[in-house]
Amino acid sequence: MLDVSDAVRAEIGEAEADRLLAGENTPGEYDCTSCRARGNPRHERTSTVLFVGEETAVLAFAHAACIPSQVVTVSEDQLQGAVRTLAAGEPGAEPATGPGQETPSATAPPAGANPQPNARQAVLGVTCGQVLLDDTLHPAIVVEPTGPIARPGSDGSGDEFLPLLIEHGFLPVDDVARQPAPVAGWSVLLAMGQLHAILQPPTSPGTQPVAWWQAHQPLAVTDGWRTAAAKSHTVLVYAAPAGSIGQQPREDLLREALEKAAAGGLLVAGTMPLAGT
Repeated sequence: MLDVSDAVRAEIGEAEADRLLAGENTPGEYDCTSCRARGNPRHERTSTVLFVGEETAVLAFAHAACIPSQVVTVSEDQLQGAVRTLAAGEPGAEPATGPGQETPSATAPPAGANPQPNARQAVLGVTCGQVLLDDTLHPAIVVEPTGPIARPGSDGSGDEFLPLLIEHGFLPVDDVARQPAPVAGWSVLLAMGQLHAILQPPTSPGTQPVAWWQAHQPLAVTDGWRTAAAKSHTVLVYAAPAGSIGQQPREDLLREALEKAAAGGLLVAGTMPLAGT
């Protein structure tokens, strides 16, 4: 009942893969690294998921219905945090991002965008919530900088956040009730049931995707958000200029803020697949 992909087998070696398939190193039960519900490899198909950092690798397990067996590359700090979490048997140190709760974090700005030396340094704030579309709840991430994002070579007086994102595949939103179109090459990294990063396409052929936004520490998300993401395998990612959305304590207020931003031409979005879990 255990799936070991060729990528995982190549990383752990043939001998270890054979021991896993023989049941020698397979746990009797596990917490699914995607949905966090209990699983049993003897009773249900189970995927092996290998998280690889710069110096450390951790083998985890997931329901095959949630994600396929694969290798997921994460930063060493994130992986060490996950190891401490697993060893403690407790949720991550970050509080759950409930409806409309904003989590500021360090970030790499959109490809080709850097705050100028004389401009106010901006980071991206991330809000996790669910958006109702056609009677179905979809997991969503709303990204809003703390200040203007300038284009290289400019005087830093304007805000190029949305134009830069549109150049990289995001589309303007005029109706929040419609699901955004997919944005090619971008993805959302949810590993071990926590939000790690939003990844943008590789900067050159043959290289790995790079983090556009990355959490200081893996961020816990609500059970409802995680369940919806595991079901659809996609996340709706909305972005708006600084001051457009703000901190909203409830999902209905977040929805109102999104609709107001869209009406004012201040909202772009894209549907992204889950990378890893």
